[in-house]
Amino acid sequence: MLVQELDSVAFVAHPYAIPTIGWESDIKAWTQQDLQNYFRTYYAPNNAVSVIVGDVKVDDVKKLATKYMGSIPKRAAPPAVRTVEPEQKGERRLFVAKPSATSANLIVAYKVPERASADTYALDVLQSVLTEGKTSRLYKALVETRLATSVGANSSDGFDPGLLYIMTVAAAGVEPATIEKAMLEAIDKVAKEGVSEEELQKVKNSRLLGIYRLQETINGKAQLLGNYEVFNGDYKKAFDAPAAYEKLTTADIQAVAAKYLKKSTRTIGVLAAKED
Repeated sequence: MLVQELDSVAFVAHPYAIPTIGWESDIKAWTQQDLQNYFRTYYAPNNAVSVIVGDVKVDDVKKLATKYMGSIPKRAAPPAVRTVEPEQKGERRLFVAKPSATSANLIVAYKVPERASADTYALDVLQSVLTEGKTSRLYKALVETRLATSVGANSSDGFDPGLLYIMTVAAAGVEPATIEKAMLEAIDKVAKEGVSEEELQKVKNSRLLGIYRLQETINGKAQLLGNYEVFNGDYKKAFDAPAAYEKLTTADIQAVAAKYLKKSTRTIGVLAAKED
């Protein structure tokens, strides 16, 4: 609920402001023809990436693909998203009332570039330094101090610039303003002072291990190659990821923190039983 409401405030022009399947009124108004038109627009061979992983031969795959999929017609390319989200020039805020909420939920979302950006790897490391594990900055600042019960972060893959969501659930009795202050102080500290070599190396090790573990399974290989083909334009770029992480420096992490974790481009959302 909070993420959906936050998106509608963070974006004022781009379709990312709209929930994936639309608002409730949109769904209620759907007709069968609407769904068929959508299917014909987007579910076409020329708008899809097929990933085949396993003990197979290329010629056999081509024969089977031709047999079972060859009759599916090519369609016109889907309309491009031409709208570019205007630069955000000031902090935005929203409050969502949920009477049944026993603890406040807080999200601080920052505008970040598209998945194919050169800054993606450094931002991924930054996200981990802030929220991943018990040694992360926000776990120490919020959970260990008993201001919060959990912290987390998420950034969705996209073709256009999106958001880095940094989330926390307040401990019982902790006011949203209190946890927000501590949260922003910890985030701003990274932008001002940077991260340590130890923090950086820990995340590098974790990311490299994750990449190699993903390749241990057929499904993992397919996901890795498919994601890079779709969002980065070439599956071969997946093999550049280990080197891209390895070459990152503490200066790189501080630079992206200072560049993107700014007050002027953030949106803060609070969900609680009642507003302050």
